[in-house]
Formats: sequence, structure tokens, C-alpha cells
Amino acid sequence: MAMLEYNEVTERKYIVYEGAPYEVLSSHVFRKQQRKPVNATKLKNLITGKVTEVSFHQSEKIDEAEINKKEIKYLYNNRGEWWFADPKDPAKRFPIKEELVGPGGKFLKANNLVDMLTFGEDEDVQILGLKLPIKVELKVTEAAPAVRGDTISGGSKQITLETGAVINAPLFIKEGDIVKINTDTGEYSERVN
Repeated sequence: MAMLEYNEVTERKYIVYEGAPYEVLSSHVFRKQQRKPVNATKLKNLITGKVTEVSFHQSEKIDEAEINKKEIKYLYNNRGEWWFADPKDPAKRFPIKEELVGPGGKFLKANNLVDMLTFGEDEDVQILGLKLPIKVELKVTEAAPAVRGDTISGGSKQITLETGAVINAPLFIKEGDIVKINTDTGEYSERVN
């Protein structure tokens, strides 16, 4: 594992802190009056999801976490379990619990490829979760017709996507349209066709 200086702990890096893998959400290096510099960070525990604030001092070195990515194919979900397979060998199927898939899972279609994040070595591998594409294209299966003069609510309506997810979208979106969705925020991004 690589060792990071206190000021190299920056956003989107993965570190090992107190024996657990963390993702750095934010970092700010500053100096209080005559004292030595400090890196104030917000860290997200990749196992529990808990966010904590930690300050690293100039003399500290931090282990960089080795987070492995493996491409997997989404198959289906059933009773809180999401089933995936190795894209090269569909017979190698395995379930992942709903908590690890996260809220972006409602935008997954069958045969979508996603990255599985793991931490640890051979026998002690721990699945941390999935890294979905930032934007996905989905077909609108249900959209109420826009009513003339109905812009008092900000000009949006609820639509249902082919995966069953319900989101807010502009009034001009109709059934059959293909729309882009941001999987991080769960919001409408743009109309494709």
C-alpha cells in the first residue's frame, strides 16, 4: 500500500483509517495562526456509510486503500437481493444485498454493466458497493399528459421509467421518450430523442 502525506489526502481518494476503508469526501489544508498546517477532512466509511470529520496533522502519514474494481453484469432483483454475473461467464452468478446496491439501483436495466468495488485480499474480500455510470438512458413508460396552464408547480410532473423508478421531469416529456437520468442525484438530466 502507498503512504500518503497529510496534504495528499484529497477528494475522491480512498484511505485506510482505523483499519477500515474510507472515501475522502472533502479536504481543506489550512494553518491556524502560528501553528503547523492541518488537513481537515470529511471521510465516509465504505462499510458502514457513516461520515466523520478527521483532521490530519503535518507529521502524519496515511495508508492509501486498495479498492479493487471488477466489471459485473446486472441480471435481475428478487426479494431484496440483486443478482449479478461475470460478463465473460454468465454461469458465475451471485447476489448482492440491496443496501450495497444503493439508491441508484432503481435505474439498472437487465444486462447493464457496472463496477463492483471490493476491499481486501483473496479470502478476506469485502464487497463495498457498486459504482454505477453517472448517467443512464431509460425509456419513459408512463407520463401524464401536460395540462395547459399547469406551470404553477414549477413545470414538472412525475414520470415512470422502464425500470419502475418514478422521478420528476419537465412537462414536455411524453410516454415513449428516452431520457437521461443522473444516477447520483436520481434526477432528470435531458431528453435524448
